[in-house]
Amino acid sequence: MCGITAYLIHSKDTEEITDSPLIDEKYYKNELLKSSKSIRHRGPDWSGNEICKSTSNISTVYMAHERLSIIGVLNGSQPIVYNFIKDDKEYKIVLCVNGEIYNYKDIKKECIDYKYETESDCESIIALYLKYVNENTILTQSGLKDMISKLDGQFSFTLYDTYHDVFLVARDPIGITSLYYGFDTSNNLMISSEMKGLHLCDYVEPFPTGSVLLLSSGLNKKAVEFKSSLSLQSSREMEFIHYYKESEMGSWMSASFETHIDDTKIFKIDYEPKIYSDIRDCFTNAVKKRLMTDVPFGVLLSGGLDSSLCSSIACKLVRDGEIDLKWGSKIHSFSIGLDKGDAPDSIKAIETSDYIGTIHHDFRFSIKDGLDAIRDVIWHLETYDITTIRASTPMFLLSRKIKAMGVKMVLSGEGADELLGGYLYFLNAPDEKSFFQETQRRVSELGYFDCLRANKSTLGWGIEGRFPFLDKEFVDLCFKITPGLKCKNKIEKYVMRKAFDIVDKNGKPIYLPDSILWRQKEQFSDGVGYGWIDALKEQGEASITDEQFATRESLYTINTPKTKEAFLFRQIFEELFPNRANTVKKWTTRTDWKGVGEDPSGRAQQSHSKSY
Repeated sequence: MCGITAYLIHSKDTEEITDSPLIDEKYYKNELLKSSKSIRHRGPDWSGNEICKSTSNISTVYMAHERLSIIGVLNGSQPIVYNFIKDDKEYKIVLCVNGEIYNYKDIKKECIDYKYETESDCESIIALYLKYVNENTILTQSGLKDMISKLDGQFSFTLYDTYHDVFLVARDPIGITSLYYGFDTSNNLMISSEMKGLHLCDYVEPFPTGSVLLLSSGLNKKAVEFKSSLSLQSSREMEFIHYYKESEMGSWMSASFETHIDDTKIFKIDYEPKIYSDIRDCFTNAVKKRLMTDVPFGVLLSGGLDSSLCSSIACKLVRDGEIDLKWGSKIHSFSIGLDKGDAPDSIKAIETSDYIGTIHHDFRFSIKDGLDAIRDVIWHLETYDITTIRASTPMFLLSRKIKAMGVKMVLSGEGADELLGGYLYFLNAPDEKSFFQETQRRVSELGYFDCLRANKSTLGWGIEGRFPFLDKEFVDLCFKITPGLKCKNKIEKYVMRKAFDIVDKNGKPIYLPDSILWRQKEQFSDGVGYGWIDALKEQGEASITDEQFATRESLYTINTPKTKEAFLFRQIFEELFPNRANTVKKWTTRTDWKGVGEDPSGRAQQSHSKSY
């Protein structure tokens, strides 16, 4: 992944724009470079920028890119600029992408007339855009939605077409890549992969997941369905097209449980073997497509079900000759735990590695290491959510160690608990409808929590994370599975465990031993060592006085902290990102369900083997 920044700057006087566009180009370019530099940790390999004046001189588009090179390492720098001539005039399409397009080879086959200038997978977006937009075609919302829906990957991008005077911004279906938008006091629109890139803005919001923003000057009759960029001069009202939610594959977002039951035939018990087979095929394919890389990669291996399955399947694909490692004969795996006391995940990660045959690296950190990193973690993550910070700190420290070893991409298991109801509190769901609706909520909010954590913790050190559980097809499949099968026999993620509970002709488990495959859910912030969360609570109590805590409701009216630990995190966040509290959501359990504890730790649930 990378870092992208874009400014859409209005001319100061639209009445005189033809004669003299009053845009301070030097000022905004300097600010663009400043914004881009602030997120350079996301893409330390190269920097680029492009400035495009609209054909009518109504506005100027500034675009910048910080590159993390994974595909097309030698010639895939961005912005990617496609130059062409129309009516004896020169025009260009400029593209900046944060992410990976896994089906770019399929797009190449579809768009055979397009001549690629780089080996980057991201250039396939221009090829698709040209196929769906040309001088004889009206630019329609449906056409652009179709185009973006064809992308299979994790991405955010900005695209500007000087011929049609069209500016596009899009984000992937689940929100794996982070993206924000904002306005300065002159109502100029600004886009960045992270909030810190929007230093000129007095108003900032997360860009909606699975959405596209379509802007045109309003003078182009071929783009009449697009929102006029001129309207942004006097209003901050945005019109996002929710392309994923409106697609057949994204219908889970708005489906009612009753409709879901009626439309899904595989709920019948006779279909269970087919479900398991479908899960194995779909998830294996999700892992395989994410091993597309030209640089060394590894796997994050906690020893829990999710990361262990990702790792096991990746190793099997290598053994079966379906993936060429290029960098040695074995996959490297990585785990982290506290240096003192029990670290449940580290113990299980080593056991898993021994079974599947990775070259394993078990790193350790001290309580002091973790506490010292909290401020940096909040700066990178741009959140004050408790559970996100708890889990992100060891992941942030682990990513630094991985970076030092020269690895640039890792597989990780984010998303499984949201899709399959894997958090222990799901076992307390009063009925299947409540279970189903909670999975809808959890997956739709991934961009605020696990995706944000995984994306920013790794990219804080220039490492790209890839997440097979968040494959579009796998997400779609999971929402066709009855909740009763997801937590059968009161075992969380039962259907996933059962799907991979198969043995070879000698009776040996093909993927994972039972001790890992059927291991109880351990949330990452607990798995690194139970002392980690205890230390954070103690730090909150030691740092925040009773007098300070008493001011919480008047001081923090949005998402008022309920504990001193939460107050401490919020205090740091407000110092780093004043007036940005609206961009954050709080990860919450369902305390309205009987027996569910409020603390986000898995140990707060009675079903945990070591609950408190």
